[in-house]
Amino acid sequence: AQGLPVPAAAGPGPGATALISYTSGTSGTPKGATNTHGNLAFNAEGQRRLAGLPGEGTVFVLAPLFHITGMVCQLASALCNRLTLAMAHRFEPGVVLDAFAEHRPVFTVGPSTAYMALMAHPLMDRERFSSFTALYSGGAPLPPAVVERFREASGQYLHNGYGLTETSAPCVVVPRGREAPVEPASGTLSIGVPVPGAVVRILDEKGAELPPGEAGEIAVSGPMVVPGYWRRPEESAAALPGGELLTGDVGLMDADGWVYVVDRKKDMINASGFKVWPREVEDVLYTHPAVREAAVVGIPDEYRGETVKAFVSLRPGKGAEPGELVAYCKERLAAYKYPRAVEIVEELPKTTSGKILRRELR
Repeated sequence: AQGLPVPAAAGPGPGATALISYTSGTSGTPKGATNTHGNLAFNAEGQRRLAGLPGEGTVFVLAPLFHITGMVCQLASALCNRLTLAMAHRFEPGVVLDAFAEHRPVFTVGPSTAYMALMAHPLMDRERFSSFTALYSGGAPLPPAVVERFREASGQYLHNGYGLTETSAPCVVVPRGREAPVEPASGTLSIGVPVPGAVVRILDEKGAELPPGEAGEIAVSGPMVVPGYWRRPEESAAALPGGELLTGDVGLMDADGWVYVVDRKKDMINASGFKVWPREVEDVLYTHPAVREAAVVGIPDEYRGETVKAFVSLRPGKGAEPGELVAYCKERLAAYKYPRAVEIVEELPKTTSGKILRRELR
C-alpha cells in the first residue's frame, strides 16, 4: 500500500536448497540430492584450504560442471577465491593438454579415467603440467600403479579425494603436500583423511562402529552432508538415518585416521562362498604395462555361483592376450580371486562424468 515501507528481500539461508544434483546411477537409479547453500559454501572453503589454492591463478575444469565435483571443487571454489576458470567444450585429451600449455592452470580435479586418457595421448609431457600446484582425482579411488605412472609422465603427484553427491563433493582427501599410504594387506591406496568438520565412521552390518583396521560401511556426517533426496522421503530416511550418510561403500580406517575404500557393497562378488572385491583385482591389472583401464565384475557360474571376469582396454602401442592377463593375475592373487576370463575391449562404458559403468558389463 502507498506510504508503507517496502520490506527488504530475504536471501536464502544456509539451509535452503541451492541446487539439486543427481547421483551418477552407477549402481542404480539416479536420485536428486538437495545440496544446500551451507553445504556448498563449506566445501568450497574446505577445498581452498586442503588443496592449498593460491590467491591468484587459473583453475581448469576437468570434471564437468553438471557433476558435483565440477560444481563445488572447481566452480564454487574458484569463485569463492577469485580465481579464473578455464574449460573446454567437452573432454578431448589433445584439446585439454593444449589448454594446459596456453592457460597454465594451478589446480584441477577430475576422474581417474581422464588422467589415464591424458597419459595415453602423444602430447602428454611434463612441461604442460609444470604450472600446477596441486592435482586431484575423484569419482573412483586411484590404483597405486596409476599414481606412479602419472608421476613419471607428468612430474606431479596425483592426490586422491573422496566424496559423493550427497556429501556435496569432498569429505575425505589427501592434503596437499602429503602422499597417501598404501594399506599393507590389500595394497589399496588411501583416499585421504576426513576433512575438518567431517565425521567418518566405519560401521558393521548392525550399525555398530568398528575399530581401526576392520572393514565395514563408510558413514559420513557433517556440514557437507545433504538433508535428503528430492521427493524421495523413504530413500532419504534409509540413506541418512539421523543425518548420517550411509555411503554404500565398504572401507576401513587405520589408527592414524587414513581412510581406505575397499569397494561398493553392491559390487562384491561371491565366488564359491568367498568374497572378492573388484577393486583388488583391478589394482593388480593396472600394474600390467599394457593395461590402460580395467573393470572387474561377477558373472554367473554353474559351479562357483559367481566367477570373476575382467574387461580391459590397452595402452596405445601395447599388446596383451587374455590368457596372458589371466596368468598375470593368477601369480599375484589368491586362487579364488584371479579372473577366470578376460575380455579386451577398445573402451570401457562410462557415465558422462567419467565413472566406469560396471553394471553395463555384467
